[in-house]
Amino acid sequence: MYFKRLYELREDNDYTKKTIAEYLHMNREVYRRYEAGIREIPVWAVIRLAELYHVSTDYLLGLTDEKNGHA
Repeated sequence: MYFKRLYELREDNDYTKKTIAEYLHMNREVYRRYEAGIREIPVWAVIRLAELYHVSTDYLLGLTDEKNGHA
């Protein structure tokens, strides 16, 4: 599931939930719910996170295991 990727990418890049929430201009609790799989993450946030982590949106969403999006 994509929320596992959100967690893994955040941890791999040594970011806190607070840091990511601030980057997305949202409350930390809202971001926590995305990462926990409680709420669906909006498309605009997926795009911003893909840019931040330098990965494709397909990778972020778990549609591919290739970070650049090509299988």
